[in-house]
Amino acid sequence: MEDNANLSHSKREISTNVSGGSAHASENFPFAEGSLFTATIWPGLEGFHLTVNGRQEASLPYRENLEPWSVGEVRIGGNLNLLSAIAKGLPVSEDHDLVVDLDRLKAPVVSRKRLLMLIGVFSTGNNFERRMALRRSWMQYESVRSGDVAVRFFIGLHKNKQVNLELWKEAQAYGDIQFMPFVDYYSLISYKTVAICIMGTKVLPAKYIMKTDDDAFVRIDEMILSLKQKPSNGLLYGLISFESSPDRDKNSKWYISNEEWSKDKYPPWAHGPGYIISRDIAKFIVKGHQEGDLQLFKLEDVAMGIWIEHFKSSGQEVHYINDERFYNAGCEPQYILAHYQGPRKVLCLWETLQKQHKPNCCE
Repeated sequence: MEDNANLSHSKREISTNVSGGSAHASENFPFAEGSLFTATIWPGLEGFHLTVNGRQEASLPYRENLEPWSVGEVRIGGNLNLLSAIAKGLPVSEDHDLVVDLDRLKAPVVSRKRLLMLIGVFSTGNNFERRMALRRSWMQYESVRSGDVAVRFFIGLHKNKQVNLELWKEAQAYGDIQFMPFVDYYSLISYKTVAICIMGTKVLPAKYIMKTDDDAFVRIDEMILSLKQKPSNGLLYGLISFESSPDRDKNSKWYISNEEWSKDKYPPWAHGPGYIISRDIAKFIVKGHQEGDLQLFKLEDVAMGIWIEHFKSSGQEVHYINDERFYNAGCEPQYILAHYQGPRKVLCLWETLQKQHKPNCCE
């Protein structure tokens, strides 16, 4: 298998039906000459996994510096006859002229001098299906449609020109995409956080700025209700880690060298699937970026914690508000934010809220 950073997507599955020569089978070996089998290759947190006929057979760690969502090609070699291949997660879009609810899905015109909240959503080029699920679910909250809350997708460029072309069409159709002037790589995502702060202080000024991911479901109504009881300055609100250490395992995706961070502990930080900061913190980050003294760090959520620590060191008071209803690894009843929710689950969560008026999870 060879990988090529040509296509960005956070989860890709490629299923193949293959056959080979004459017939000898081992009880523990999943392949038999002359017999058909189905193999699925998919990326996990630490490496690629291989299942054969529904059973996991092998796991392969990512090579150094590989961004798993940038894999654009898988080659099948050896003495195999390939019958068919199916790839999920390829660039996809809709004919926007045929979208019957297009007007309802477009970003509303923002007329207020200051928003209550700007929500910046991390996304990548070919995650169109995820973005559409958000547009048809929690981006339909009245606070969003009325213009009190603005939601924007922050997306880097793609090495595939066709993906960029489809993205441009999508941006024109829905008016909710902010392009970043670099190709999407995990090591650059902290720049997206800075961009969200810039938009939330200069372009679409907001009282609060939120960062989330395109596989997260956000209960904006409950979020706003909860914010009414929180300080409006010096605020970091989310699922906060107060005593975490750098990962020194060189084989880990989150490996941090002593040169990158020499201390034994990180300052308090909120988990990346979703957190909220107040406007004064965002302004401090933008100022540091413009003056060239903002310490960049490749772990985006930890970077925010580092910047807030600098804000605190400048003499400002910081309120770290931990809320365990921000679920960073799935969904639990009474959630404010549920992570790792694919498009089907996102739409199911929205439908459940509309019908049951309760934040129950979908299986």
